[in-house]
Amino acid sequence: MMQTNEPTPGQLRRVVFASVIGATIEWYDFFLYGIVAGIVFNKLFFPADDPVVSTLLAYTTFAIGFVARPLGGVVFGHFGDKIGRKNMLVMTLLIMGVATVLIGLLPTYDQIGVLAPILLLVLRIAQGIGIGGEWGGAVLMAYEYAPGHKRGFYASLPQIGLAIGLCLSSGVTALASLLPEEDFMAWGWRIAFIASILLVVVGLYIRLKIMETPEFTKVKASQTESKLPFADLIKGYPKNILLGMGARYIDGVFFNVFAVFSIVYLSKYVNMPRTTALWLVTAAAFVMIGSIPIFGRLSDHWGRPKTYAVGAFLLAIVAYPAFWMMGTGDPMLAGIALVVPLGIIYAICYGPEAALFSDLFDARVRYTGISFVYQFSGIFASGITPIIATYLITKNDGDPALLAGYVVFAALVSMISAIAIKRPAND
Repeated sequence: MMQTNEPTPGQLRRVVFASVIGATIEWYDFFLYGIVAGIVFNKLFFPADDPVVSTLLAYTTFAIGFVARPLGGVVFGHFGDKIGRKNMLVMTLLIMGVATVLIGLLPTYDQIGVLAPILLLVLRIAQGIGIGGEWGGAVLMAYEYAPGHKRGFYASLPQIGLAIGLCLSSGVTALASLLPEEDFMAWGWRIAFIASILLVVVGLYIRLKIMETPEFTKVKASQTESKLPFADLIKGYPKNILLGMGARYIDGVFFNVFAVFSIVYLSKYVNMPRTTALWLVTAAAFVMIGSIPIFGRLSDHWGRPKTYAVGAFLLAIVAYPAFWMMGTGDPMLAGIALVVPLGIIYAICYGPEAALFSDLFDARVRYTGISFVYQFSGIFASGITPIIATYLITKNDGDPALLAGYVVFAALVSMISAIAIKRPAND
C-alpha cells in the first residue's frame, strides 16, 4: 500500500499543520465539556439533592457523546472512503464548532427547566458525531501523505491535537476559575465554549486549502473504492477490529481517569484547590505535546505493536503509585503523579496509536476502519470511565484502590491485544 507519487515537503507540511490545528480544535471542544461536566454542569443543568447523583447525571451526558461517536465514525467514514477525506474534515469541524459555541450560550435549569439538560444532551450528541468523523480523517491525511517508513511519526503529529486541546481547555478553565465562584458559575465557564468560534475560523481557512491524499486519489482513479465500506470492513477485517478495540481500551480509560476524573478526585476527595488540579493537568498535557511525536517516531523503528504493548505495561505499573501520590495532597507529588504517567508514559501508547490502527486496514476501508475501532471502543473505554470512576471511589469511601485496579485491568487487556497484532509496522 505504498503511495507511488510522494508529495513535496511543502505539501506534507501543510497537510500536517491542517491536521494538527483541526484535531486541536475538535479535542478542545470535546474535552472542555468533560472538564466542566463535573464542576459546573452537575450544578447548573442537573441539580439534585445528592451531589453524587448530580455528578453522575452530568457524566452521563459526557458518556452519551462517546455513544454518538461511532455513528459519526461510520457516516463520515463511509463518505470519506467513497468521495474523499478532505470534504469530511470540513464538515466535522463545522459541526463541532457550532455545537460547542451553542453550549456556551445555553440557559440553565433554573432559567428554562428540564429543557436545559435536554438541549445540552442534543448538543453533546452533535459533538460526538462531529469528532466521530474528525479523528479518523485527521490522522489519515497525515498517514497517507507520509513516506511509508515515517508513517508512525507523521501520523502521531495530529495526535498532538489531543494534548494541545487538553492543555487549552484545562488552562482556559483554570483561568476562568480565578474569578469569584459566583461569577465563574454565572458566566465565566461560558467564555471557554464561546471562544471556540475563533479556533474554528482558523481551522476552516487552513483545511480548505489542502488537497486530497495521494493514496485515496489512487484508489479513486482506479475506480476500486468500496461501495459499502462498513460492510466490507466487517466482512474482511473482523480480527483486526477486535484487536484494535482491545488495544484502545487503556487509551480511553487512562486518559479519562487521569486527565478528566483526576480534577474531581483532587478537588473533592483530596481537598486540593480546583485551580491547582486544573493547572497540574495542563502541565501534563503540555509535556505530552513533546512526548507524543517522540514515541510516534520510535514506533517506526521498534514497530507499532511492540511500542504500544510496552506503553500499556508501564501504565499498569504506575497506576497505584500515581494514586498514592495524588492522595497525599502534596501539589508537588500530585504534579509528578500526573505529569509522568499522563504526560510521558501515556504517550508511549497514544503516539503510535493512529498509525497502529491505520496499518490494520486497506485504503479502501481505512477511514471507516480506524474510525469504527477508535470510536466504538470509546464507548466502554472512554465514555463510561468517569461514571465507573465515580462509582468505585464512592463505593470505597474515597479510597482509589478499586479505581487503580480497574486501570491495571484495562492496561493488561490492551497489552495482550497489541502483542497479538501481527501486521508489520511498516508497509
